[in-house]
Amino acid sequence: MPWQAAFPTPEHEAAAEAIVEHFRARPAVASVLLVNSCARGRATADSCLDLAVVLQPQTPASDRAALEASWDAYHDRSAAVRRLHGAGRFSVVHLDIVDGVFVPEERDEAAGPDGFELGIGNLLVYSHALLERGDHLAQLRHRWLPYYDEDLRRQRLVMVRGYCLNNLQHIPGFVARQLYFQAFDRLYNAYREFLQALFIARRTYPIAYNKWIREQVEEILGLPELYALLPHLFEIERFDSDELIEKGRAVENLLETYAPVPEA
Repeated sequence: MPWQAAFPTPEHEAAAEAIVEHFRARPAVASVLLVNSCARGRATADSCLDLAVVLQPQTPASDRAALEASWDAYHDRSAAVRRLHGAGRFSVVHLDIVDGVFVPEERDEAAGPDGFELGIGNLLVYSHALLERGDHLAQLRHRWLPYYDEDLRRQRLVMVRGYCLNNLQHIPGFVARQLYFQAFDRLYNAYREFLQALFIARRTYPIAYNKWIREQVEEILGLPELYALLPHLFEIERFDSDELIEKGRAVENLLETYAPVPEA
């Protein structure tokens, strides 16, 4: 990973240290991970402090509920957390308690990509361990890295391509009915599904589909020529026109070029 974890302010660092100490005495906790911008050294004073608390395997639901209650109470009384809130305009703590189980979920056909690959990538690839006990985190990384199994990858790529093409195929009909904002919604969701398919095709976990796009496409995937094409997808001179159809065709061309149908 080409990045170093870094806290943008002393308040971010102090809050992280205090939160780790809070969870250190809880036996249900396997690890506390710094995630998102701080984990990649990209945070600013306005950035959230994003953390993931990974539970030990087979943690009872009652223990998880008690842990969540203890975190809610600690969050409300912690002086370090209060000081963090004053460090920047949006500098709050976002903390998720997770079990490390990754399962694809049902998705809406028009809603854009799901979070399956994002969840794995941000927890296991683009994170930094602040607390680690036992080998549970190592086992999770062994299970999911460098990528999940090939049968699932082909299945996921076919599915994501199908959702992407379905969104693109709806655009001409919406434009014909002068439903331009609905057509644009389908275009944007198809673009994000193209990014999802792109990462699956290259057996690489993403960070996000709506931010850090240049960083991901150029630095992680090594495709600067592709990034040069992406901003033009949303350079629209006349919104209420057939231009949205043309942009949809451009996304489809990118899909077929960079994330084609997988070989059987």
